[in-house]
Amino acid sequence: MTSFLCLPAISTPPPSLTRASFRGRSITHFQNRLCRIGVKCSYAEAGVVDDLKSAPIDVVADVKSERVVVLGGSGFVGSAICKAAVTKGIEVVSLSRSGRPTYPGSWVDQVTWIPGDVFYANWDEVLVGATAVVSTLGGFGSDEQMQRINGEANVVAVGAAKDFGIPKFILISVHDYNLPSFLLSSGYFTGKRKAESEVLSKYPNSGVVLRPGFIYGKRKVDGFEIPLDLIGKPLERILSATESFTKPLSSLPASDLLLAPPVSVDDVALAVINGITDDDFFGIFTIEQIKEAAAKVKA
Repeated sequence: MTSFLCLPAISTPPPSLTRASFRGRSITHFQNRLCRIGVKCSYAEAGVVDDLKSAPIDVVADVKSERVVVLGGSGFVGSAICKAAVTKGIEVVSLSRSGRPTYPGSWVDQVTWIPGDVFYANWDEVLVGATAVVSTLGGFGSDEQMQRINGEANVVAVGAAKDFGIPKFILISVHDYNLPSFLLSSGYFTGKRKAESEVLSKYPNSGVVLRPGFIYGKRKVDGFEIPLDLIGKPLERILSATESFTKPLSSLPASDLLLAPPVSVDDVALAVINGITDDDFFGIFTIEQIKEAAAKVKA
């Protein structure tokens, strides 16, 4: 523990503590953030000059790594994100209805698995100490079911994260494939876009929306492994190699159903890691931008 003698109170903060350097956030926000990441400090309220002159400030350097909450962490994309985060030294908590996955893996033991439903979650338990939330929530079914899981569930999660003061929210959404508007009116797409709007409105300067197309990799379903990479990987290479020839066709309705390149689940996961660690990474990201973000983390 190191003690520093406080200087007399000043009417404005020094240059390093100006409002611009805090990106518009209050000093109280950062005091709360420091508490969550393990930096202990004692300070006097502004204006108590006598105390500031005489009272030492105790600082204990106990800075921890990022802590991310992955919603749907036991699923195909969610598990890849959990694994990538653990590999990068990030503390991981997963909230999903199935809880801990049944398949083995050294990284599995390093994740805190919480079984539960987003609509009934104990957010005080799930979000404590978190620096980012990643949502992989989504699914197919009736229009009503898709609106609920793709849209409403994510809206609930974004609201909880914002209320709890979590500084960043990352949503795994979907590419629109250049589909005509009447096809984009299905519950799947309208739910996803509703979730996107919620992220971008609540987190205008730190929200991340990833829009991948077909995601390939080794997907585990009921104890069986489906090698989606056997299709996705060669298709990605073919479409990338022929992009200069097929690009003029991209303006045709629904053309991206055939022309949008697949993206590996590992690249999606690494793009998420980039979003967690890079404060300048926010907004909507296309398939190509997802791959570029993943490449930054690989480098």
